[in-house]
Amino acid sequence: MEEVERQRTRVTVTKDGVQDTASSDYPINVGDDENAFDLEKFKEGFKIDVISMSDEVIEFDMIGINAALANTFRRILIAEVPTMAIEQCYIHCNTSIMHDEVFAHRLGLIPMNADPQMFDWVHRSEEPVPEDFNEENHLLFKLKAKCTKNRDAPADSTDPKELYHNSSVMSGDLKWVPVGNQKEAFASDGISDIRPVHDDILLVKLRPGQEVDIEMHVVKGYGKQHAKWSPVGTATYRLLPEIVLLKEFTGDLARELQSCFKKGVIELVDNGAGEEKAVVADARGCTFSREVHQHPDLTDFVRLQRVRDHFIFSVESTGALPAAELVRRAIVTLNEKIGDVLDAFAPADGEGADEGEGADADGGEGDVEDPVDEDADEAAEDAGAAGSADDS
Repeated sequence: MEEVERQRTRVTVTKDGVQDTASSDYPINVGDDENAFDLEKFKEGFKIDVISMSDEVIEFDMIGINAALANTFRRILIAEVPTMAIEQCYIHCNTSIMHDEVFAHRLGLIPMNADPQMFDWVHRSEEPVPEDFNEENHLLFKLKAKCTKNRDAPADSTDPKELYHNSSVMSGDLKWVPVGNQKEAFASDGISDIRPVHDDILLVKLRPGQEVDIEMHVVKGYGKQHAKWSPVGTATYRLLPEIVLLKEFTGDLARELQSCFKKGVIELVDNGAGEEKAVVADARGCTFSREVHQHPDLTDFVRLQRVRDHFIFSVESTGALPAAELVRRAIVTLNEKIGDVLDAFAPADGEGADEGEGADADGGEGDVEDPVDEDADEAAEDAGAAGSADDS
């Protein structure tokens, strides 16, 4: 049974491939053990440990779940946590070397330092028009730059930054233009200015006589609509590594074993008999290069495996929102999705009631409302609220 339990809870990495990859989180008997999903058992075993956290990156362990749920959470982080991004560009002038379409695309990918929860969704017509935008659902930015010669530049200089004014147009050159009472409303929340997350993103290079004049509209959207709305640079997970030494390694063999892994994974300690012994110091840092399987005197005595239900998450924010806040909002979104599924499978009003209940005397349905029609109306409203064209 010990071997069966290992196959259920571990994924083994061999020289030629990976074994025991099939998940057992569905009703199936292994010996005398009922392996069906149990909610109370899940609650007892599930936990989250935060390993490190900053505004840009958070690393945490999610323990007690299967790959399907872990991947659902990852995909929500990438595609279903809304952010703000440039959607409409009105290019009044662009004499740079970059085409309008490419320039608009570059502008759309600039992370914006604005909380999407402060804005409504844009209800748009088929052909976007300025009337679709208001102070509640968008931000207005303008970019205006013209390159000219610097007459005070040193005669022997070859640096464009010295030879010209506005030779490089950066993301910091985007200027926020408050719409309506946005300035006062944001000031009440302690926000004095709204800018791109980074001011040093190169947008285009100009030379004397070239200029750009663009008006941009920033709206709320999902990463599943366009990558510019994805709030994360990366959102990845991996299973917790484990290294099992099936015998004691000492002397030269211990040093050979240490050389097979990343520095710090295997350490040498005194075994009490005056010899150096190899011990696993940091299996978490192992990348499983499988170098150990290239050594005939080691491969049969070292087992590389991963814990099946222990996921190491790494989430890197684009800067629009703190990484920890992205995780919190992803959890909220996941809960909402679960609620939608439960509502979809909930019995309709009056289902199972006595025959004739809710019907008129003449056999009609009376005034009972059709829940399917209600759901269809709500779905249509949601689709209209979330819909937007990707023009940037």
